Amino acid sequence: MSEACALIYSESYQNYSFSPWHPMKPERLMLSAELMRSFGLFERDNIRVVEPRLAGDDELALVHDPVYIQKVKELSEPGVSEIGAGKWGLGTGDNPVFPRMHEAAGTIAGGALVAAGMLMEGELDHAFHVGGGLHHAQRARASGFCVYNDVALAAAWLRKKYQARVLYLDFDAHHGDGVQGFFYNDPGVMTVSFHESGHYLFPGTGFPGETGDGDGRGYAVNLPLAPYTTDDIFLKAYDELVPVLARAFRPDIIITQNGCDAHFSDPLTHMSLTLSGFQALAARLHRLVHEVAGGRWLASGGGGYQAYTVVPRAWTSLMAEMGGTGLPEELPPEWRTLCARFAGNEVPLYLTREHPPKIEPAARAAAAESAREGTEEIKRTIFPLVGSITSGE
Repeated sequence: MSEACALIYSESYQNYSFSPWHPMKPERLMLSAELMRSFGLFERDNIRVVEPRLAGDDELALVHDPVYIQKVKELSEPGVSEIGAGKWGLGTGDNPVFPRMHEAAGTIAGGALVAAGMLMEGELDHAFHVGGGLHHAQRARASGFCVYNDVALAAAWLRKKYQARVLYLDFDAHHGDGVQGFFYNDPGVMTVSFHESGHYLFPGTGFPGETGDGDGRGYAVNLPLAPYTTDDIFLKAYDELVPVLARAFRPDIIITQNGCDAHFSDPLTHMSLTLSGFQALAARLHRLVHEVAGGRWLASGGGGYQAYTVVPRAWTSLMAEMGGTGLPEELPPEWRTLCARFAGNEVPLYLTREHPPKIEPAARAAAAESAREGTEEIKRTIFPLVGSITSGE
């Protein structure tokens, strides 16, 4: 394939930095872009880097309360008191206030709009917004390391400007609660989230019974997964659910949230996916966007807290898949040297080769049964609505 692809990225994305100790390390974005560069992806005729822009207040207000936007601006100024910031989900351990917070978060939000516009105008087939995927932010509250919800904003903007039908697929280990909440009543946006169960993990939502309200009933789909879910369990559920839903919904564009914190080594979650599993998922998504959405694919980043050993490899594999090219297994020496400045002796040697820990048979069986039960419940509750979904009403 030789589709026109872009990485939406700027060095300014390093400014989205809560603190040196925070798990959402901005270096993971830089190291991802540099690994792509070291592999020669940006030298290919069909892959380029596109700069984001700052989203305007009127654009942000498509999903965020103007009062909240103003509060984020106020708290972005140095020396401003943080008294009362907790009301807005800011000034907390998850979401500390930092200088120029509005500009940093607003530029990530704007990057999603740049990508969405280029896709709908036919300038790109696929876009990877590596700094995006901030799916927890609510209308008037920061949440889960997310100040502005770029993926929800892109979907809302696509609905307003193009009346597009948007399929949102979220594979972060954490439930895509913010995006689901924005569109819970909207039949023009279907949200599908595969995530570690809220019984074990933040934000404690995303159960199969959350199916949407009113006209949006049937357009919210959730598969909570048990700890120790492996590649084969995850991909089997994908194969049984996602293509069926996508074919029924008939989207104009697909937005994916490609958080890689479901990796077996992630320090914040309990899943057991591998880099090969993420690569297999990317290939499935690539086929799907061509089958049902005219190839229009806005991929975003998201979670992933092994900033040096996992995130750059997972997202470079995704960019290569989008660009229709394979990569060698051995990581470029110049990138390994760069990575060592941050990771010390923990620099990986290979793109996907790794050694996942052995999972006890009982834990694996429990994870498989949990996925099977969730899949069957979705088939019982959502699939009967497929007829009304295909009507486009």
